[in-house]
Amino acid sequence: MIPFDSSTPDLPVERLMHSGLLSCSPDTPVHEAAERMASRRCSSVLIMDHGVAVGIWTEHDSLRLDFNAPDSLRIPIKDVMSSPVSSLYLNTPVSEVARRFHEEQRRHFLVVDDNDQPQGIVSQTDIALKQGMELYLSLRQVHEAMDSQPLVLPGTITLGQTAPLMLAQKQDAAVVDCGGGEFGIITERDMVRFAARHPGDTPLSKLASRPLLSIAPDDSLLRARDMLIDHRLRHLAVQNKHNPSHVVGLLGFRHILEGAEQDYRLELKQALSQRDQALSRSSLNLQLAERVIDASLEGVVITDARGNIEFVNPAFIHTTGYTLEEVLGKTPAVLSSGRHDAAFYDVMWKTLQQKGYWRGEIWNRRKSGQLYLELLTITAIHDADGNTSNYAALFSDITHIRENEDQIRQLAYYDALTKLPNRRLLEDRLELAIRHANRHKQRLAVLFLDLDHFKRVNDSLGHAAGDELLLDVSRRMNARLREDDTLARLGGDEFIVLLPDLSEPDEVTRIARRLIDAIAEPFRIKNQTFRIGCSLGISLYPDDAANAEQLLHHADSAMYRAKQEGRNTFRLYSNHMDIREHRWLEMETALRNAIDNGEGLSLHYQPLVDRDSRRLCSLEALARWHHPEFGQVSPGDFIPLAERSGLILPLSRNLMRQVAAQLRAWLDAGLTPVPVAVNLSAQQFWQQDLIEQIRALYDEYQLPPGLISFELTESMLLDKQQQAVRVLHQLRQLGCRVAMDDFGTGYSSLSYLHQLPITTLKIDRSFIQQLGENQGSETILAAITGMAQGLKLRVVAEGVETEAQLNTLRQYHVNLIQGYLTGRPVPAEQITEHYLAVVRESCTHTALYE
Repeated sequence: MIPFDSSTPDLPVERLMHSGLLSCSPDTPVHEAAERMASRRCSSVLIMDHGVAVGIWTEHDSLRLDFNAPDSLRIPIKDVMSSPVSSLYLNTPVSEVARRFHEEQRRHFLVVDDNDQPQGIVSQTDIALKQGMELYLSLRQVHEAMDSQPLVLPGTITLGQTAPLMLAQKQDAAVVDCGGGEFGIITERDMVRFAARHPGDTPLSKLASRPLLSIAPDDSLLRARDMLIDHRLRHLAVQNKHNPSHVVGLLGFRHILEGAEQDYRLELKQALSQRDQALSRSSLNLQLAERVIDASLEGVVITDARGNIEFVNPAFIHTTGYTLEEVLGKTPAVLSSGRHDAAFYDVMWKTLQQKGYWRGEIWNRRKSGQLYLELLTITAIHDADGNTSNYAALFSDITHIRENEDQIRQLAYYDALTKLPNRRLLEDRLELAIRHANRHKQRLAVLFLDLDHFKRVNDSLGHAAGDELLLDVSRRMNARLREDDTLARLGGDEFIVLLPDLSEPDEVTRIARRLIDAIAEPFRIKNQTFRIGCSLGISLYPDDAANAEQLLHHADSAMYRAKQEGRNTFRLYSNHMDIREHRWLEMETALRNAIDNGEGLSLHYQPLVDRDSRRLCSLEALARWHHPEFGQVSPGDFIPLAERSGLILPLSRNLMRQVAAQLRAWLDAGLTPVPVAVNLSAQQFWQQDLIEQIRALYDEYQLPPGLISFELTESMLLDKQQQAVRVLHQLRQLGCRVAMDDFGTGYSSLSYLHQLPITTLKIDRSFIQQLGENQGSETILAAITGMAQGLKLRVVAEGVETEAQLNTLRQYHVNLIQGYLTGRPVPAEQITEHYLAVVRESCTHTALYE
């Protein structure tokens, strides 16, 4: 019995059968039936009488023929067929088929439908091969399964003597001793071939197939099976490795299958028992996928020399929808799609006649009328005289492959959200446009566009709303561009516009204004109406650059200048701007190196003194940078550079550590330092580990509480007021004073000022400098100081430079003075010499830190 694993799904026999039936009528001569079997390489032929299967004739039945009487091969097939035909229904489970093979000792079953109409043939081998015997075969050797007493016949006997001997000894093959130590083989399939064309009294040695392919006794059965399949054989000779001329056994596919049931079942169940349920499901999916692949082989069509179809395989039926009966005798023109003209087919047949083959893509039409694209290869088959006897066509449906290629091309060249060209396609078009402009002496422009405040939309309304906004923006811009212009999306909220064939430079500025006006119009998303703007940079060919990369870079630089100079506007690129950008890049590299090695970065300290006594109360730490090439770089230059380049965090941490180290040095020198204020950047303030960083500095340098204080601007707190309050409370818990710097210059919100746990307001220098000149400044000063007094906040006046300004400030609630009048920013050594000695003599340690 063929091994059948009960743990696998019990598939219907319909999934395993061969649907290409070979049949003949009862009156067909035996030799003609054998000829059909031999040409089709079938192991059986079904005898049909008026649509009813009345018998079957197999390769094994050929052994019963009388090869001594050639005329007996011309008798009707009905006289030698096996009848009745054993049949199975399409839905018969494979396990039931395996059982019947074992009990009835048959090799073939006819598979019929519910109306008892023949649909296919299933063999014992079909069942065995579908059960996955690789593990079993890899563990067994050839000598365990071979026929150790093969039928060996002398090469001098005739075919008529051979068949009875094979039948009597129940052998499907015999080894033929051809003399001189050479062996051949005769099989049942050879008998069918000889029945079709009787060789007469030719000795067996002349009929045997040679050479006889051999294998060693200790080779695995898996290797033997693969050799049989690869060489399209049914038997191998087993030869002694020490005596190759000695055949010790014969191994056929039947021998491999025999005796496998028990060993295979035990080994398979042992392997399956080690798998969990998930692996079993995976195995099932793998089997299903394998069968899908088996069913998706290339379609095959064979025609005669005139192009009339003689044979099609199941893959053809599956792909086209036509059965063999529907296309038999017709030409492949039945599949014609109508998409190709006569010239296409003329070239095809001309190539086929000249080269003997043709390969290409062709559109055809299924029986349902659906078009499909196939990759087709046609080969001419020639007879012994060199004349074309047949044409063989192999094809595969590549419609989905082409659709996938189109989809991949779409993904490679277009933005997934807006469907606009991406950077890759834009650069291709820009290169072509530059070459065209160069040939025709024309101008073109590149516009680099970035949306203003797009992040706020994402943060407040969500990314889905941001995507909808990008779609609206792309639609508006496309509507304002010319037909030949290209709008591309680089990613995020950045867009590029290519304007070819410019007749005059002013044309690009008009288009830029149209785009800015289009985006400035209100948007409505999620029932909310809002406005955004855009910053736009322009570079021109050939005025600003001669290649695509430089044009894009220059337009980008111009866009950044538009942002710096007010946003919602455009700027044209200039050489001066390019020089400045190069300098900024060099400065950024130098600043990065200075942060890494600490060279050139230092701190100056500016005193904050009591207004009336002029006693030193605290210091503000101010960053300074001196570079060998750039000299003394202004904080107004390198601080914005650090923020733009992402260096502000390492720079801030570097400077804060310098403050802590200096405070420790003053303490170790026996001095009594005053609190030092550190300016916090927005990025540093919103770092999740800010408090841990400050606490670690206090612990590392053993500083008393309150020696480090902090200053921050009001704009840092506007977007996240509640989170800001929590961070400020944590700073106050560490004993740190917190001052709001440049108060009055931003969007002061008095509604939440009283909620902030700050200690100090610093009035911006712009109000101080206008004292005595601008009544409005004094009014604002009176309002701020009055409010601060009510909230019990200290007030610092920044930028005090004259005694007149100081005298005016005496009228208001101002506690501390900071400015050139009372002290410029100086290095730590001068603070030690001129200020801290006085503090040690006049102040107590406790009073300074409260």
